Amino acid sequence: MPFPLRNGLGPLVLVFFIGLAAVLGSVYANRYLDGKARAAAFVGGDPDRAPDLMLRHGCAGCHDIPGVRGPGGRVGPPLRQLGARVYIAGMLPNTPDNLVHWIVNPREINPRTAMPRTGITEPEARDVAAYLLSLQ
Repeated sequence: MPFPLRNGLGPLVLVFFIGLAAVLGSVYANRYLDGKARAAAFVGGDPDRAPDLMLRHGCAGCHDIPGVRGPGGRVGPPLRQLGARVYIAGMLPNTPDNLVHWIVNPREINPRTAMPRTGITEPEARDVAAYLLSLQ
């Protein structure tokens, strides 16, 4: 038998290699998975459903959204690189849950915002958030 197994170190060596595999897998996911896959895993939504949802709920009427055909409105800010921003609406930390909350009911967070409540559901907002957070 190899030396580590004779001295009772086998389980320790096994745990080490399992831990190393987990770390390397995480590094791979962060470095090599595309933004959509990371955002989908992070938010729990499907970014591929988002463009249709954003058109249906009127988002493209006020915002310029990469990859979403529409009038490219100038009322709200452009949403390109939203995933790289620190704050949502200049006041709310940019986390997946905060973004979903903002999309569903922005006036609950800021009653004076121009952004309306569109009727988007929380699961739909997760899809939209996954798409928007992938824009880095």
